[in-house]
Amino acid sequence: MNPPNPPAGAAGTLVYALPSILEPLSFQAVFCNSRPAELELGSGDGTFIVDWAARNTTRNMLAVERLLGRLRKIDRKGRRQGLANLRVLRIEAAYLMEYLVPEGSIADVHVYFADPWPKRRHWRRRLINERFATLAARALAPGGLVYLRTDDRDYFEQMRSVFGSTPAFSPSETPAELAAVLTDFERDFLARGIETRRAAYKKKS
Repeated sequence: MNPPNPPAGAAGTLVYALPSILEPLSFQAVFCNSRPAELELGSGDGTFIVDWAARNTTRNMLAVERLLGRLRKIDRKGRRQGLANLRVLRIEAAYLMEYLVPEGSIADVHVYFADPWPKRRHWRRRLINERFATLAARALAPGGLVYLRTDDRDYFEQMRSVFGSTPAFSPSETPAELAAVLTDFERDFLARGIETRRAAYKKKS
């Protein structure tokens, strides 16, 4: 049996301080157990990841966000709900995936409403590209999934092209119970009648 998550530290925070930005991340050290871990890249104000963590208490959830104000908001929300299975990490998502996530260490990856960089000259700045798909394949355990959402049609087509051409992945579906858990952006978009585009890809065994 896995040991329970410890209290969130002396300061009562869910924010995890990396001991090194050069050494691979240990999810055992982050959560003090070996339960499956899910990763959300670009967690915003935490609307999705806090709700998802509350619904899935047997899984660990790591929220990744680089903006300090948003990081603190996720921390407050998680502590108010007493979520022992949630941690928050302040770091660039691309750097984390490239250098810090160990091979086969993640159950699922969530990327929702990442900056679409709509101008063509800025597309190289998009998080989801060929390199990201390769890194996701390395990070995921066999059978792990990447879940994607965006409101931007061009970015969505790029996402589908990238993952559709990566041999390590096969198309999958977003379960209804996951699709029902919305992000802050998604709630706003739905209120304005803007469609959410979803895709999911499963790492082949």
